[in-house]
Amino acid sequence: MKITNIRTQTLNAPLKTPFVTSLRRVNALEDLVVIIECDDGSIGYGEGAPTPQITGETIGSMIACIAFIKPYILGLEIEDFDTILMKVHTLILKNTTAKSALEIALYDLKSKASKLPLYRMLGGTQTKFSTDITISMGEINRMISDCHNAVALGYDTLKIKIGDNPSKDVERVSAIHKALDRNIKLRLDANQGWTAKESVSLLHALEKQDIIAEFIEQPVAADDIEGLKYIKKRVQTPLLADESIFSLKDARQLLEMQAIDYVNIKLAKTAGITQALELADLSKSFGVKCMIGCMLEGPISVAAGVHVASAKADIITMLDLDAVSLLASHPVATSIQFDESEITLSQDKGLGVSFE
Repeated sequence: MKITNIRTQTLNAPLKTPFVTSLRRVNALEDLVVIIECDDGSIGYGEGAPTPQITGETIGSMIACIAFIKPYILGLEIEDFDTILMKVHTLILKNTTAKSALEIALYDLKSKASKLPLYRMLGGTQTKFSTDITISMGEINRMISDCHNAVALGYDTLKIKIGDNPSKDVERVSAIHKALDRNIKLRLDANQGWTAKESVSLLHALEKQDIIAEFIEQPVAADDIEGLKYIKKRVQTPLLADESIFSLKDARQLLEMQAIDYVNIKLAKTAGITQALELADLSKSFGVKCMIGCMLEGPISVAAGVHVASAKADIITMLDLDAVSLLASHPVATSIQFDESEITLSQDKGLGVSFE
């Protein structure tokens, strides 16, 4: 099973509504699909979402990265998997989303060669999952309306985007909490929007109202490690690190400092599946649970995330894989079936990718 060609194409799809966070506003999906072809006719598919505000990558930089790596892995056998991965990760630094797209395609091929779904090749057995859904940042009435719409569709866990104004954020969360049934779980995501002191003040204001979210995600700048520790010591609300963790080294530092309660794994940050699995294992060694999340990604990379969740279901206990549900149209079919908040894995080999 020799690699004979690697090519890319863009994947475009409109969103149902704009995706708004403290970092960006997006109206449509524009991802890069990586297609690896082999001499026996096998094809592996990978995907990555350019997120320059977080990973520093654009569609153009991802294409350039893959073009740079391509000549070094053409002609190699998929069976020599570890050598291929070593080249992907050592020939060029960073470029984590581009590497992730390549890795996903390689894992797709390897599991197809094994005649297994990817999750089974990785040792997973779980096939049914629940995900939250993101509520974009905006005016309070609109956010409450979006929350009610999500609950009506069957979601019982909502991820609320905040972070542009601490005092307004308190108003938003308080109003949303009052408007919803107590059985609805709230996750808060500030996307690095606050300082450590603002975070503590805001969370205390919510906690005094008996509003304790399932977690607060990345309230401070990615490099503010001491800020995370400062917050964790002073609030009841669990703290989840996202942008602060790209590598195992990043995670180990935070875990050893006891600066966080949860780890958010994203393939676009871990440069693919290999390090995502290792990050789950590292978190488990510290007794810390994980969430697996996504950027604003399409069906291929979200499917890869679900397969990873199955492989590490004992430690990845939370899913934030709602990106496909945010799309107005689905241009690609995969091995995952979405029924709003419920996700089911099929028995298709690999990732089960087919373009409609």
